[in-house]
Amino acid sequence: MSRERLYLFDTTLRDGAQTNGVDFSIHDKQLIAGMLDELGIDYVEGGYPGANPSDTEFFSEKPDFGHARFTAFGMTRRAGRSVSNDPGVAALLEARADAICFVAKSSAYQVRVALETTKEENIASIRDSVTAAKNAGREVMLDCEHFFDGYREDPEFAIACAKAAYESGARWVVLCDTNGGTMPDRIEAVVREVTKHIPGNHLGIHAHNDTEQAVANSLAAVRGGVRHIQGTLNGLGERCGNANLCSIIPTLKLKPQFADAFEIGVTDEKLATLTRVSRTLDEILNRAPDRHAPYVGASAFVTKTGIHASAILKDPATYEHITPEKVGNHRQVLVSDQAGRSNVIAELEKAGIPFDRNDPKLNRLIDEMKSREAAGYAYESANASFDLLARRTLGKVPEYFRVEQFDVNVEQRYNAMGRRVTVAMAVVKVDVGGETTISAAEGNGPVNALDVALRKDIGKYQKYIEGLKLTDYRVRILNGGTEAITRVLIESEDELGDRWTTIGVSSNVIDASFQALMDSVVYKLVKSNAPV
Repeated sequence: MSRERLYLFDTTLRDGAQTNGVDFSIHDKQLIAGMLDELGIDYVEGGYPGANPSDTEFFSEKPDFGHARFTAFGMTRRAGRSVSNDPGVAALLEARADAICFVAKSSAYQVRVALETTKEENIASIRDSVTAAKNAGREVMLDCEHFFDGYREDPEFAIACAKAAYESGARWVVLCDTNGGTMPDRIEAVVREVTKHIPGNHLGIHAHNDTEQAVANSLAAVRGGVRHIQGTLNGLGERCGNANLCSIIPTLKLKPQFADAFEIGVTDEKLATLTRVSRTLDEILNRAPDRHAPYVGASAFVTKTGIHASAILKDPATYEHITPEKVGNHRQVLVSDQAGRSNVIAELEKAGIPFDRNDPKLNRLIDEMKSREAAGYAYESANASFDLLARRTLGKVPEYFRVEQFDVNVEQRYNAMGRRVTVAMAVVKVDVGGETTISAAEGNGPVNALDVALRKDIGKYQKYIEGLKLTDYRVRILNGGTEAITRVLIESEDELGDRWTTIGVSSNVIDASFQALMDSVVYKLVKSNAPV
């Protein structure tokens, strides 16, 4: 029997951006949008063009997606205006997007109180806006805001709003649990009723998490008949968040109730990158990942000493509902050196680092990792630094060069225009095969100056780092006070477009940054097979 197609819609960049403390830059949006497309998401909602300069700029050029449809979000025409005279609709039609997702009230109470208009005008606004976007050649969908609350109050009007969109040509009519208070059984029952008016393969669900049931509500809606699911990575969203796609995706892929009946755009291969995707988003936002998140959390497959650990060493299925590698996570049994050894071996195999299972240096690597992670290093977020730590411990990294000394100076002074400016300068003394070079550079801050000076001249290895550039720099304070321990993560990219992350930890932010900078340069030399 062929399986039905379910379509995934990500609204991290729009609804997720309403999370308290979350603010995406244009660069962040580009990175996240590309990551979602690569994962296999069908629709990536980029934001609300016309609402703010950042979103408007983001929609000035369509991303080069290989799979996803780039989607713009906005309101239907305002009451009392025509479509042609509504700047919000105009911004949507001008946006370089494949699809447009309108939002409109579907609750009589909300229309009366929030919009202060009539039910008839609200329905006319839906029809006019969907028709205009359809005539402009866009794929159109409508988010029926407050649908489930509206259906409870006035089901006839809620259905009329949804039907107005469908009959006007909307590809998807999305039923929204905007206040997040509806229970799963109610979601499923209401969806079944709606499918009597609109086919399920034109219906979607948008659930908020105010009762910690957004994922359950989304899956209940699928059982009820919808074939389009909206959500965000890591459940980002205002108040308590949205339905978490990092939980929904593996459930659809790995649980027979759904996997046997439906297929999604995320392949098995891409599912195995889900943990990395989840944690990359947190790193972009400079947030600590939720260790206890289902599927992708660092503790999702961790078992401590006791009967559980004893059983899982015999057969992981005793306490694991899935194999962690299917979502890119891994098992940890905190019970013995043997378990620690197996974890490190798994990481070495994943990194493609050759090793001998009987090499006693493996135990030294285990001890070194435990010591460093206790000090604040997080190698799950720094693949290149783990690679180098493993290779160094196993004796496989040559000393290409040695930094004998570096000095960083930050000075405030008046420039020639009489303006007070802050200037950073760094000097780095490097020994390359017995030859000493001294490089100095100014930069946009002390870390940038140090980076420029370090990479200015490393002798015969200079040609290997010409295409190296730093693409991101993130600082996290691990404890409080002026003597706080600082963790620095640096993302680098080479001329081939390959990216990697390195880490440094110290009570001195410059020292931590230098550790990460050094690892980045050395990793590039290792990656390039630079001769000693």
